[in-house]
Amino acid sequence: MKKNNTPNSRRSFIKNTTLTGIGISIIPRHVMGKGFVPPSDKLNIAVVGGGGKGYSDALNVWNKGTSNLVAICDVDWNQSKRLMEKFPNATKYKDFRKLFDNQKDIDAVTISTPDHTHAVIAMSAIKSGKHVYVQKPLTHSIHEARVLTEAANKHKVVTQMGNQGASGGGVKQMIKWFDEGIIGNVSKVHVWTNRPVWPQGIATPTEKPALLDGLDWDTWIGPAQWVDYHPLYHPFKWRGWWNFGTGALGDMGCHLMDPPYRVLGLGYPTEVESSVGAIFKRDWSPEYLPDSCPPSSRIQLKFPASAKNKSEVTLTWTDGGLRPFHPDLIPADHPVGGNDSANGVIMIGEKGIMTCDVYGRIPKVYLNNGDLLTFDDLEKNTLPEHGHHVAWVEACKEGFGKAKHEALTSSFDYAGPLTESILMGNLAIRSYNLRTPKGNGFEYSGRKKLLWDGENMKITNFDEANQFVKREYREGWTL
Repeated sequence: MKKNNTPNSRRSFIKNTTLTGIGISIIPRHVMGKGFVPPSDKLNIAVVGGGGKGYSDALNVWNKGTSNLVAICDVDWNQSKRLMEKFPNATKYKDFRKLFDNQKDIDAVTISTPDHTHAVIAMSAIKSGKHVYVQKPLTHSIHEARVLTEAANKHKVVTQMGNQGASGGGVKQMIKWFDEGIIGNVSKVHVWTNRPVWPQGIATPTEKPALLDGLDWDTWIGPAQWVDYHPLYHPFKWRGWWNFGTGALGDMGCHLMDPPYRVLGLGYPTEVESSVGAIFKRDWSPEYLPDSCPPSSRIQLKFPASAKNKSEVTLTWTDGGLRPFHPDLIPADHPVGGNDSANGVIMIGEKGIMTCDVYGRIPKVYLNNGDLLTFDDLEKNTLPEHGHHVAWVEACKEGFGKAKHEALTSSFDYAGPLTESILMGNLAIRSYNLRTPKGNGFEYSGRKKLLWDGENMKITNFDEANQFVKREYREGWTL
């Protein structure tokens, strides 16, 4: 940890007074235990993945100098150029393993890389005693989410997932309305998004273009199965490939499913079923594209009653621009969900309907008696991203298990089960597309309702689907 050695610093002032003579002393940081940072100190933060979302993550945790940004790691320095120019004194790396091996002044790490590398990077940080902030979705697989959650508690590090709407005023207002019994118990939830807004449902590329200058492709691939570089993978379109991304559901589920999951106090689902949009390039013969996420999907998850919500919940997710129709309580000329209805949530209760846009913004309640309740969060806090990051930084400084840590909205204790539930949808999609030869065609035996044992992370009625619970890592990679 870098010290402020100026004559007027608080630390120098205390050291140069006689306070120790009256029973007050400075306790060395190592005595306080691994992972503890005195609140008066600045946090030393390393950034892994500094382009795109990683740039805003870095600026938000740096927070105009209230934290030190001491290292930037990215396999493609061209993507992180803007961040590296802003922080020229930060040590630069391409391989996160060298970062953790070589730099010992790090207190905390932000991870803003493609989905398939979240878990291995976060686990390395956790085992090194570093607090971690990980972009959504927390992990690429259900198993990774469970293991990371357990490791964070074992190693006593402060964690946060980057679904910033969880810290917003809109979600807090929705919790307040529900806890007051405004809409009663909820039995049905609809969630939808206009994603994907990148290519999905496309053939695996076979050409081999030249590698981008300076790109460490082997480290970018990381634990995923090897494929040659292609611009359909990097820098952005990786989201649409199962080897690297988690599709529309992984991209937006942690933002959109968070409000109902949090408001209703949901846990592990008990069953899941899916259907996906088909692609035809010739009559009667759908394309088989097992590497690419589908262009659209529909997923149904069922959750048992919770301590907060006394009804079983059926949650329906749709993507690819498909959305639910207006319930009777919502007037015909009102948008459903957000202002443009591109993304949204509808929770149907006994006494009314609660809706919101992405990040829990623009929450509304349509009551059975015709009343409309609104909350003007757009003026108060359109996107609480800054506060979501700063809350994590302050919790890191206070320490694991302390009040600020317990108050975080997406520590892994919450974000882990949420991510597992969301990734259940992808398990169902991939199971839906499993096929075996039969006669002159194929049999799709995974197109059924899948029953889920959440505690044991296991589909109980179709064992072939369990291959999607835990991914196989490339040789040389492990958690």
